[in-house]
Amino acid sequence: MKRANEDGMEKSAGRHLLLVGRGYLGEAVERVFGEAGWRVSGVTLGGGDGTHACDVSDVEAVRRLAGEVGVPDAVVHCAASGRGGEEAYRRVYVDGCRNLTEMFPGVRVVFTSSSSVYGQTDGSVVTEESEAVPDRETGRLLLAAEGVVVAAGGVAARLSGIYGPGRSVILRKFLAGEAVIEEDGRRYLNQIHRDDAAAGLLRLVEGEYGGVFNVVDSSPLSQMECYEGLSRLLGRPLPPSGPRDLDRKRGWTHKRVSNAKLRGTGWEPRYGSFLDAVTELME
Repeated sequence: MKRANEDGMEKSAGRHLLLVGRGYLGEAVERVFGEAGWRVSGVTLGGGDGTHACDVSDVEAVRRLAGEVGVPDAVVHCAASGRGGEEAYRRVYVDGCRNLTEMFPGVRVVFTSSSSVYGQTDGSVVTEESEAVPDRETGRLLLAAEGVVVAAGGVAARLSGIYGPGRSVILRKFLAGEAVIEEDGRRYLNQIHRDDAAAGLLRLVEGEYGGVFNVVDSSPLSQMECYEGLSRLLGRPLPPSGPRDLDRKRGWTHKRVSNAKLRGTGWEPRYGSFLDAVTELME
């Protein structure tokens, strides 16, 4: 059964998710929402593999997409910038979020931003109320995209470093002997398992929340704590010490990102700490 909205576009009577981006996180979002009974329409830049082709930075392309899929009950924007720089961030995130919110007025949009927008370097605990002043233009563009979505009643989900099956930069570098403990190892690492992130997005959509939410695990680890844990679990030596990496794409920060607000919705991460997942990652 379908009904039409004010613009005449059809809207499914069941729960329908428009998923923009079906990369590493998007695959988990599709699975988690599907298991919860949602019908998922995937969108990728080139289409194929059951997805709709759409460049969300192009308003006419988004208009054609709306004609193909109808009006969804929710939108999750987790498309990647293709490792691009400032222009790619502006197109995919700022323009993309603007086009989606304007094409689907009243539909809850969840934009997967990044905890890198917090620029703190003092090791402090940061919440959604903390100052967000990134030192890179890419971070400022993420904030601009967040503003578009939140102003439209949606959610800016600030995800920390994503890891999971087949993907962990920290574990890969440790196993390859390429890891370096920066200075004394005090810098905090904020991470989230891919499946926990997808479950958090589902909670935010189904709970009809709005505003900013941090999506991160419950135990930020210092570099030293992380590598000491890996050394203990895997029986390998600690990495050597070296200078801090100031050339990181999203800037060098040192903070502990809090997930208390998201946990207050009833969400709990299956993996409270990165070290809790190491055994499964190795398998």
